[in-house]
Amino acid sequence: MHEHRVRWGSETDFARWEPTIDNTYNAAHLLVLEGLEAVRKRPGMYIGSTDTRGLMHCLWEIIDNGVDEALAGHAHRVEVTLHGDGSVEVHDDGRGIPTDKEPKTGLPGVEVVATKLHAGGKFGGGSYNATGGLHGVGLSVVNALSARMDIDVDRSPSAQGLSFRRGVPGVFDGDGPTAGFEARSGLTRKGGRVGKGRSGTRIRFWPDRQIFTKDAVFELEGLLGRARQTSFIVPGLELVIRDLRGAGSDGEGPVEEKFRHDGGITEFADFLASDEPVTDVLRLQGTDTFTETVPLLDEQGHMTPQEVERELVVDVAVRWGTGYDTELRSFVNVIATPKGGTHVAGFEQALTKTFNEAMRATKALKVNDADVVKDDVLEGLTAVVTVRLAEPQFEGQTKEILGTPAARSVVRKVVSAELKTFLTSSKRHEKAQAKLVMEKVAGAARTRLAARQHKETQRRKNALESSTLPSKLADCRSGDNEKTELFIVEGDSALGTAKLARNSEFQALLPIRGKILNVQKASVGDMLKNAECASIIQVVGAGSGRTFELEARRYGRIIFMADADSDGAHIRTLLATLFFKYMPDLIKAGRVYSAVPPLHRIEISNPRKGMEKYLYTYSDAELQRKLAELKKRNIRWKDPVQRYKGLGEMDADQLAETTMDPRRRTLRRITVDDADAAAGVFELLMGSEVAPRKEFIVQGAYEVDVEALDA
Repeated sequence: MHEHRVRWGSETDFARWEPTIDNTYNAAHLLVLEGLEAVRKRPGMYIGSTDTRGLMHCLWEIIDNGVDEALAGHAHRVEVTLHGDGSVEVHDDGRGIPTDKEPKTGLPGVEVVATKLHAGGKFGGGSYNATGGLHGVGLSVVNALSARMDIDVDRSPSAQGLSFRRGVPGVFDGDGPTAGFEARSGLTRKGGRVGKGRSGTRIRFWPDRQIFTKDAVFELEGLLGRARQTSFIVPGLELVIRDLRGAGSDGEGPVEEKFRHDGGITEFADFLASDEPVTDVLRLQGTDTFTETVPLLDEQGHMTPQEVERELVVDVAVRWGTGYDTELRSFVNVIATPKGGTHVAGFEQALTKTFNEAMRATKALKVNDADVVKDDVLEGLTAVVTVRLAEPQFEGQTKEILGTPAARSVVRKVVSAELKTFLTSSKRHEKAQAKLVMEKVAGAARTRLAARQHKETQRRKNALESSTLPSKLADCRSGDNEKTELFIVEGDSALGTAKLARNSEFQALLPIRGKILNVQKASVGDMLKNAECASIIQVVGAGSGRTFELEARRYGRIIFMADADSDGAHIRTLLATLFFKYMPDLIKAGRVYSAVPPLHRIEISNPRKGMEKYLYTYSDAELQRKLAELKKRNIRWKDPVQRYKGLGEMDADQLAETTMDPRRRTLRRITVDDADAAAGVFELLMGSEVAPRKEFIVQGAYEVDVEALDA
């Protein structure tokens, strides 16, 4: 490699032009973000974004804390109120966040969980088993991103509370986030007495508009949808959503909706399904254990790694319908996992494996049939997949994907066993439903394979129409497709003579070998695989079937040229079938012809002046008439009269004179007066049904003149 340097006077001048770079990089350059500063600096890392989606995530972090209390059996009601001043309030009747002092920091427990990242009661301390909150950052992140947050806890003997401004504890001297503020630690609000059986937590926060975009709002529809979803996942929990912003669905007054579903995910699957049922909603339930190494608090308050045996509860509701769409919702504890994870992967593996085994056993799949795939089984499926376990691993704080590896094998094991019981059940009702759903899956597999075959056919077809012309085509020079002619010639022997006989200015030749495929019986795929059919469509150049364009054709006339015997007639019929089925517009436009080669040649012994030495006739009747005429005129001919067995017996001059020269030849135009009637005749004579054709031949046999047979 050569380096070229532009000189600026002397070397000293050159050095002056080089930039000055400070390469020092040491500990003084490092910025350590303390506590909640990190959240305010990089909010997207914790809540995904700072638009409406991120704002809704904040709200659900708070609501999920109340739902976790319900999962643990301590709460029965969660109320969410959207206020007109842009704040939102969440109240649950759970145990209440602890208000006693945390031993390490000396701060009230409620202040610790609201100001310290990764602080909470869900790290294996025994307070919760299955929860939605796992990382201990939910409440503290929302606090950091709030212009103001008020937390009030009802715990016996009295209600106590505290406020925060952008994560800093203190006291406001009025309502709302713009009131005066004094930073102060500890519980700064005391309420009335709380009876022994009553407890709960009330959290109200105002999102910080320094962080969130101007158009970020709490969406009522999204809130209602997820509240309904949560009520299905936690049977018995009542969720109340109030919108006091004065913009309800009718644009007036407050809105209040309550959700409670004691039927759980069975009701949820019914709610999600939009098609007619093929099966009832099936509940596939089971529990298994797995071992996991996790750090736990020991008696001295230190985190030490220990092997823990976890319990994973699987509860799945599935139901197949007559539709084609798949509706699959998955949850870990109460957290929706819209992007799936290991539990969904295990569920789908179990479905596919179990269906294949059951369908082989019941002969719904034959020996030579390919296995059904995941998409076949998922067609028309509505499923709600829920798992419950302590401390699941998620990919990120937004908790959209479950990462716990053991969930895959446990869900697969439970679903396989339960589904197999259903599919192989001997109970009359279940057996009938199992048969229907297996037939549906088998049908989906057949449709998929047919669609793939059609796609491959289309690809082949497109490639065919765009690729270069076959080498065996003897093309013409003219580009005027009104005057040009394409002769489709049967047999290589005739091709050589035809090449010499043609006018290469406007006559093109395409040879075919013997009898082409009967396309009336064959599929489109088989037709396109057939080399002769494919090359004819390619050379005509106007496409085929629905893609055919008459104006795109390369030739003005298409002429079939075959021997004047029964085999030649059969070849012409097969060609006519191909054109009628795949290029009917050519026939309707009168562009398809059949050449009429002569059957006999009469050689005159002593031709008179101006008389041709050779005379040609095209049928036995014409021959007899011509011979009688010559005899009457006392003109002698050489015996025997030559009878042509095929085009190959003619020399080039004879072929040109009789069959190819536009000035002297005879052509028969192939026309269609009644397309439907013609289609019926083609189907009768060339189609797959043998019986009607046999009947036609037998009836026609009585009308044949035996003497006229060329045998």
